[in-house]
Amino acid sequence: MEFAGVYHKTSEQMSYALNEDELIVNLKTGYDVRQVFIHYGDPFEAGILGGNEKWTGRREEIVYKKRLAHQIWWTTTLVPKYKRCKYYFELHTDKETWYYFEDGFLTEEQLQMDGRMLQCFVVPWMNPADVNRTPGWVNNTVWYQIFPDRFCNGTPDRQKEGLTPWREGPVTNQERFGGNLEGIRQKLPYLQELGITGIYLNPIMKAESNHKYDTTDYTQIDPAFGDEEQMRCLVSEAHERGIRIMVDAVFNHCGRKFAPWLDVQERGQDSPYADWFMVQDWTDLKKKADTRDGRFYSFAFADGMPKLNTNKEEVIDYFCKVCEDWVRNYNIDGIRFDVGNEVSHRFLKRVREHLKKIKPDLYLLGEIWHDASQWLQGDEYDSVMNYPLMSGIHDFFLDTSMDKESFEYMVNRCYTMYMQQNNNVMFNLLDSHDTERLMNRFHDLDIFYQQLAILFTLPGSPCIYYGTEIALEGGHDPDCRRCMPWDQIGTQENQERISCMKTLIRLRREEETFRSLYFHFPNEYTNRRCVEYIKLDQYGKKVQVLINCSSETIAVQDEGEVLFSRNFRDGKLYEKGTLIRRIC
Repeated sequence: MEFAGVYHKTSEQMSYALNEDELIVNLKTGYDVRQVFIHYGDPFEAGILGGNEKWTGRREEIVYKKRLAHQIWWTTTLVPKYKRCKYYFELHTDKETWYYFEDGFLTEEQLQMDGRMLQCFVVPWMNPADVNRTPGWVNNTVWYQIFPDRFCNGTPDRQKEGLTPWREGPVTNQERFGGNLEGIRQKLPYLQELGITGIYLNPIMKAESNHKYDTTDYTQIDPAFGDEEQMRCLVSEAHERGIRIMVDAVFNHCGRKFAPWLDVQERGQDSPYADWFMVQDWTDLKKKADTRDGRFYSFAFADGMPKLNTNKEEVIDYFCKVCEDWVRNYNIDGIRFDVGNEVSHRFLKRVREHLKKIKPDLYLLGEIWHDASQWLQGDEYDSVMNYPLMSGIHDFFLDTSMDKESFEYMVNRCYTMYMQQNNNVMFNLLDSHDTERLMNRFHDLDIFYQQLAILFTLPGSPCIYYGTEIALEGGHDPDCRRCMPWDQIGTQENQERISCMKTLIRLRREEETFRSLYFHFPNEYTNRRCVEYIKLDQYGKKVQVLINCSSETIAVQDEGEVLFSRNFRDGKLYEKGTLIRRIC
């Protein structure tokens, strides 16, 4: 047996409580393992210390598995009667049987040896307070990300001079176009008709730049966007239309005009805010140059974005109050934490505990571009932005040497990194204000909709970036932040694209299979670039997703009710074709 391929640990995403009654147990093995059983039971079934009675446990086969690139991920759900669980695994290859314990592997003979102290895996108690709980509403949400300055100017006659006239095409980071909260409010009927049920707003607090990631005042709506009353009106009307609101929180760093930073620059180490920042050299804090010289830490090396010291109690308390005020004053539904992997774990634990007491179903989302397991243990974020999934989908369409198995391994990797409750509310996206726009990557509408079909049928909560409904183009920052071309929305071409998006959103909202955590890859088609997977709901209803990423025509097997399709005719899925159908 390939012992090096076997791994389990009673922590993180491998052994955890799904709720107060169910325990998820996962195991990794090599491909040589053909069958797995778990022996489990209460730790005290044979007495307090075991006595003369041998603990055996109940034996059940683990039947659910996902294929990874070099391993198999086995998973089962147990219901420990007394909230405790002790277990070990029985592994079968074609020729061998091994028993896997916390301290290693045993043969049948070693297992049965009299007097052996078997070191089983143990979950001592499933405390309700330790269960990782995520907001139930998020899985039912379809998000729409808005970069406020470029979405809609709702008060064009009252805007200040110096704004760049609204236009289509490329933009720069120096231009301001006048998009504001009132403009977003006026477009709520449009978003509601599209089917959107959640809006993610890029920063709206007072800042110098047009992107607002260099906060000047965390307690004030940026005057360029509006005021507190307009924010309250936006949230209130959105809620009336069944739309939630999530705001952006920039707590890793601030802007150059944040009052505590200005004080530190003037008074140096004598400032009461001296340790709110991470200063290494106090001699020249006003120097205008990147921070590679190490004088202080900043976001990347931007001297205008000094890094906040989120290890300090005063800083933690300050931002707990900031968030509390956002929740109480505006009744927001979620907070997205910018550069969410650099703030301290202590900070996040305190913020979560503070806010969940005020609003238990508040959605806390971290911007993390890599494996975020350590932030998703139930005491920090509810979810993270699923950039690994975005990258994996993109790379598969870019790299034609990758076959459908590579796609399967990629998807399975993304959904075996975290607990099920996190996967259920994962923030799935294909582009954002930080990336090249989806349509810009291949400049091909068929590939564009293939990727969207995947986004809307995988577990989690899908988000589209404003303008995606009309396949708006744009390169990397700042070009991905173009103005929304409202004058062109009514063209036949854009209305057809909006109709396609409405269909995907409607299916996502109405079909439980689309939102379900359960999926598998049957591999019934021989075409190496035909992605195929089945989504199932809890009642056994099935939806099949077929994505033809080859140059060949594929004859579709059997029949089913077509829910969404492109390049599918007379039972054949043509090049760059997409088919989503309900099957028996």
